[in-house]
Amino acid sequence: MTKPLQLRFDAGTLLIDGLAATDSAPPGFLWDARVGRFRAPAHRYRDAVSDFTQREVTFDDRARAYATLKLQHRATREAFAHQREAVDAWEAAGKRGVVVLPTGSGKSYVAELAIARANRSTLVVAPTLDLMAQWYDLLATAFGVEIGLLGGGYFELRDLTVATYDSAHLKMDQLGARFGLLVFDECHHLPSPAYLNAADACIAPFRLGLTATLDRADGREALLDDRVGKVVFERGIKDLAGEHLAEYETVRLQVQMGESEAARYREARELYRAFLRAKGIRMSSPEGWGRFVMLSSQSREGRRAFRAYREQKAIALASEAKLSVLEGLLRQHAHDRVIIFTSDNDTAYRVSRMFLLPTLTHQTDIKERKELLARFRDGTYPALVTSRVLNEGVDVPEANVAVVLSGSGSVREHVQRLGRILRRREGKRATLYEVVTSGTNEQATSDRRREHEAYR
Repeated sequence: MTKPLQLRFDAGTLLIDGLAATDSAPPGFLWDARVGRFRAPAHRYRDAVSDFTQREVTFDDRARAYATLKLQHRATREAFAHQREAVDAWEAAGKRGVVVLPTGSGKSYVAELAIARANRSTLVVAPTLDLMAQWYDLLATAFGVEIGLLGGGYFELRDLTVATYDSAHLKMDQLGARFGLLVFDECHHLPSPAYLNAADACIAPFRLGLTATLDRADGREALLDDRVGKVVFERGIKDLAGEHLAEYETVRLQVQMGESEAARYREARELYRAFLRAKGIRMSSPEGWGRFVMLSSQSREGRRAFRAYREQKAIALASEAKLSVLEGLLRQHAHDRVIIFTSDNDTAYRVSRMFLLPTLTHQTDIKERKELLARFRDGTYPALVTSRVLNEGVDVPEANVAVVLSGSGSVREHVQRLGRILRRREGKRATLYEVVTSGTNEQATSDRRREHEAYR
């Protein structure tokens, strides 16, 4: 080879100029006959640089477009031991890896310390616009520099930029050379097929994932090992409760349906189950739900079965007995700050109408959400009803009581809901109530989501 090789960024990938198809290429690179060059996803940048360096191959790095910064963190507070240990473990792993810490334990401060240590152009990726706004404020306060925004109508790039997952995966093909550090907040979202491009199409050699609960039902969290790094530090709720998180208790309340309601439930469930048996559908199998939806739409009998499925589920999730228990809990905790979680919008709106409480769902616009949360924090509204939008990310330290009226079997969802009330304050003790209808499949769902050690 008469001239140095060139490593280039090309629309979310890397190209190597100057190698022949028979030459040795770095890990992850494959020959692209269309352009006569070796090509790899952009996240292989670190591997390529390491490989060339170790083999003492001279190359011209034209891929890198990120800057080395001189950031100074302006905070005077001392990091907690678990925060220092988390950043140290991340740095020891080559500034790559996932940190698992409970909600309320200061994950965002871990990220701020990591950003200061990396001192490279950084993109923080968050799942919602609310979280994007929170990160914007946190970084501006921490470092006193102008912060960029990518998402929610903004396309402003700075050395420190915050983006939503939606915007990051759509724009990374263009921006993937501009950042040396990627921080994925709530990184359990990243392995979804839609969002992986946010990691694949960026050259950032340094990467940090933050989450309270890494597990996914589909097992795709294993993909983070290659895109972000392995878990380098983990602490659970019980490890930090009392000192760094509020003391808490979890209470499961089982309720019985009334005779009329129970009869309606049994009738609807038997109609639905009979259709499953007739069609040989196993709802526990990966394709079960899809087959049920498809086959139920093809006949009058199927449509009746689908209506029956919805009816039995609605009865179990919001039985009259549940609502009666909720009424008692609201009286009992009249002087507390209460979040009521449901699994669906219909139940949330029903609770809102019955108890005259404000509701937050994905349909609530941004300005109204901000106002509702502000009034909840200052005590104007002592309680809020939500379906799933408060499961993660929204900071409500004043909340000390959560009532899970209904939800999925996801351990992650349940731990996130518990985390909403664990932000520590002097003298605070948090309580999570889980209200379960006996004699329904809610009992098995409750058992599954309580498998986390925080509930033992």
